[in-house]
Amino acid sequence: MRQEEVALDSSVLRAMERSIETCLERQGLGGSEVSLSIVDDREMHELNLRYRGVDRTTDVLSFPLEEQRPVEPCLLGDIVVSAPQAVRQAGEYGHSLLREMSFLVVHGTLHLLGYDHMTPDEDEEMQRLQEEVLAALGIVR
Repeated sequence: MRQEEVALDSSVLRAMERSIETCLERQGLGGSEVSLSIVDDREMHELNLRYRGVDRTTDVLSFPLEEQRPVEPCLLGDIVVSAPQAVRQAGEYGHSLLREMSFLVVHGTLHLLGYDHMTPDEDEEMQRLQEEVLAALGIVR
């Protein structure tokens, strides 16, 4: 964890881990590895500017190691989550920080697997998959 602004208890951290594992298992890639970093807004802003050319913070970024979706378990890449942004979003959406952090890591994991949300159909598919993973874990709004 590379931030001190938001205290994350063990239940949130464990939920994030279980969310990634469940997402990978449901996608047929159980046993794959993901690097997860939890950062502050300043670091996320810098990453978003450097890698996406967007001059503001964001909630989650994914950095896949491969351009193609893997066919067997492997090291998939990196997910970076802004804890302060997750806190703000949890408040805006009226749900827990545990739910928001779990959602963000599932979202990031799906990006590592090649899913995107650039078209309405892709967005609908990602939304469906995200909610299926969270529902399987009993993490609801």
